[in-house]
Amino acid sequence: MKRFTWLLALILVVPNALAMRLKDITDVQGVRSNQLVGYGLVVGLPGTGEKGRFTEQSFTTMLSNFGINLPPGARPKLKNVAAVAVHAELPPFTKPGQQIDITVSSVGSAKSLRGGTLLQTFLKGADGNVYALAQGSLVVSGFSAEGADGSKVIQNTPTVGRIPNGAMVERSVPTPFGNGDFLTFNLHRPDFSTAKRVADTINGLLGPGVARAQDATSIQVSAPRDRSQRVSYLATLENLQVEPADEAAKVIVNSRTGTIVVGKDVQLLPAAITHGGLTVTISETLQTAQPNPFTQAQPVVTPNSTIGIEQSNSRMFKFNPGVTLDELVRAVNEVGAAPSDLMAILESLSQAGALRGELVII
Repeated sequence: MKRFTWLLALILVVPNALAMRLKDITDVQGVRSNQLVGYGLVVGLPGTGEKGRFTEQSFTTMLSNFGINLPPGARPKLKNVAAVAVHAELPPFTKPGQQIDITVSSVGSAKSLRGGTLLQTFLKGADGNVYALAQGSLVVSGFSAEGADGSKVIQNTPTVGRIPNGAMVERSVPTPFGNGDFLTFNLHRPDFSTAKRVADTINGLLGPGVARAQDATSIQVSAPRDRSQRVSYLATLENLQVEPADEAAKVIVNSRTGTIVVGKDVQLLPAAITHGGLTVTISETLQTAQPNPFTQAQPVVTPNSTIGIEQSNSRMFKFNPGVTLDELVRAVNEVGAAPSDLMAILESLSQAGALRGELVII
């Protein structure tokens, strides 16, 4: 008999009984990272490069930048060069001279970037300006091997690598952190109740009217104009303890893994549920009839089918208003249903309007 004891240990969402720091549930508007991207060449590959047209063109352009011009019509044989895309995240307040990590990915038919070195690559932002220069030896966790008979072994992804501290920042991104008379906190999970609690907590420390909830996401707070005072001011605010509001009642069902997550406030309206099943078993056996001795007759094989029908014990249980899903799981446990049966019950309850909460199936 399959039971749901494992389900109760994993599903019931712990209520928001503990307060959280403001920095853990909000972001300061304007304080954000920026995406950088560039195109470059990786050289020094052990014969795992590519021979694409754009790789040849990029290689020829690089040589011309160093004053080396190939004869017209000449095509370099590139087995140790690969064209790559380089991307990185530029954290807020990063200054020129600091270093950031980069990720390098092949954009052509290179088999592996293992053992390669990225040549100097410009990393640009969304505005087209260069914010960092990338260069260095790649660290590739994946590898590939290919035999003469065409067999191939690939572990992880050999065409993607990283370079820790592989880019030098050349330009900082201006932020509105020191502008204006206000700071704005944006909640990670929009909620009107949580926004009001954040505003009330800040006003309780600094006085009424300092913080104002703008909507379910943003809380505007008056702040000093002096940047050094603003840093100290924000350091105090971001460590305030706020208890987030309870999440909306929700049930999430993962149909692939059989995982069911039940929110704390999910309840059932009055409903009656029955569980039972009809099992039909069909078995085939072959019987051989042997002919009489000293005759020319051949043995005769005849199939014999046996059909068995088993009706499991069905039970019906009724719920009163306000029953939680915890009680539903216990009731289904007593019946001995499988996880798939509980999913079907939840879907039926939702369609019947007896589930007070949102049912999400992924």
